[in-house]
Amino acid sequence: MKTLFTLLPAFLCALLAAFPLARVASAAGYPEREIRLIIPWNPGGNNDLMARVLQPVLERQGIKIVVENIPGGSTTIGLGQVATAKPDGYTLAFATSAILSLIAEGNVPLKVEQFTNLTCISEDIFLLLVPKNSPFAKLKDFMEHVRKNPDKVTIGVPGASTLNNLMAVATGHALGSSIRNVPYTGGSRVVAELLGSQVDAGVLKPAEALQAMQGGAIAIGSYSLERFPLFPDVPTFQELGYEIFPYGQPIQMSYAVGPAHLPAEIKDTLIKAFTEAVQSPEFKKFCEENAIIINPVSGEKLDAQVNAVTDALRAVHKALAEKK
Repeated sequence: MKTLFTLLPAFLCALLAAFPLARVASAAGYPEREIRLIIPWNPGGNNDLMARVLQPVLERQGIKIVVENIPGGSTTIGLGQVATAKPDGYTLAFATSAILSLIAEGNVPLKVEQFTNLTCISEDIFLLLVPKNSPFAKLKDFMEHVRKNPDKVTIGVPGASTLNNLMAVATGHALGSSIRNVPYTGGSRVVAELLGSQVDAGVLKPAEALQAMQGGAIAIGSYSLERFPLFPDVPTFQELGYEIFPYGQPIQMSYAVGPAHLPAEIKDTLIKAFTEAVQSPEFKKFCEENAIIINPVSGEKLDAQVNAVTDALRAVHKALAEKK
């Protein structure tokens, strides 16, 4: 007759053997509940709008997300929560080149290695805008005003160490002058301050620029190598002889991330879902209407792009610091 003690070894072996199967089953059943998607900006900004367009598209794929806005610290507060979250796929975020700029500058404890890069959501150019009552409605006039008034011209930007801010600083350096950058907690705040003539100018992405232009603001310059099709009458700094990118053109991108060490099955599920979502008719329509470029790279290609942008930003920060 078999006793409890004779059955115990076989029972323990069966129990231990079941654990890997339980983990696989759990990953295969992912997601089993709502996923928290952190947008580290105020509501109404570009990334917030993109997340809310993607929300119903992802839900059709069985990925139910809850969008949560956690602004502050030029995205470090929201992204810090992702970096320290349990790597189970239930805490994600939209990161941007803003965090890469901070990491490149060495101003935050966060590192690229603390995140799992999933899918690139969008890329953007930047525009320089002035209030509708500005006496400098032409780029050359505005730049001459900057040249003659170092440290007096104010340019509103979303965040203190974002690419928007870098473009604003580079505007002054292109003239051997300087500006006063005024950081806000998101693009929607910059739009509001610009329309209220609280700043002399603002650096915004196209979707946010369109909001400002609907309120009467004027786009006078494009931080791009070529004129953007949606703004054919807005000249580039380059074509007017202003060298804004002497160290190469940094890329502004938004991309979905999770904590480091996401299980491979969960990572693959999320990459597939986001890649399909950003290529959906709804999202493509939104991007066309808001001058957003779709570039759904993922996996190793996205890792390489993130590292390349960080290296480029590190070179720009170093060069600008040496000019001070």
